[in-house]
Amino acid sequence: MKLKEIIEFIDENIPKSLALDTDEIGFKKDYDLDQGISSIKIYMDLLPEDDAYLENTLIITHHPPLFIPKTPNYTIHSNWDILDGGANEALANSLNLEVVEYLDSDTHIGRICKSHQEFFELKKTILDNFSNVRIVNDLDDDAMIEKVGIISGFGLKNPDYITLSKNKDLDILISGDLTQESAILAKNLGITLIDLNHHESEIPGLYALKDILKELDIDIEVIDKTPIEELKW
Repeated sequence: MKLKEIIEFIDENIPKSLALDTDEIGFKKDYDLDQGISSIKIYMDLLPEDDAYLENTLIITHHPPLFIPKTPNYTIHSNWDILDGGANEALANSLNLEVVEYLDSDTHIGRICKSHQEFFELKKTILDNFSNVRIVNDLDDDAMIEKVGIISGFGLKNPDYITLSKNKDLDILISGDLTQESAILAKNLGITLIDLNHHESEIPGLYALKDILKELDIDIEVIDKTPIEELKW
């Protein structure tokens, strides 16, 4: 299959027009769009150590690489986060939550999900599927959870999303990138935050992306590799 046919398929299913204006998506340089592609590798982050030329391969990255890769590289970022059925719905599915509306109605970043379960049930689902979970404002196990906000990736480093979640009467906001500032704000507002970490909260979306690309009927692989080492003391 030609590279241009793959890119046309991607752009049709995940429109570039959805991306935030400041986002860096698509190609970082010009490539021969008539070259044949027989495999796709999907990375969250592409690192220099991964940068070997791979013949007949397209690398798709979620985060824009900080260098120009040798192998053709196409980035799908905020347009995948914003897309209905994209990264946020994949995260919701992994938590057995039903999406009902956008968290940020202006940008369509994040989702609000309905829930009717006690906190220990949601906590079990989270701990069964994610590691290195952190929480601010822990709840009693029998607390009833009705409204949950989710943002794949970066949501907990943005104080505006925490304030917005409180204003929308959410019980919990689940995302990644928890900061000290965010934790203090949540303590003051009395809203519970659950940090899955950035990488883990976006991994379900990469596998959902793979499912969309399966229609191309070529070899596709998700490279689940975090740049943060888990140190054991």
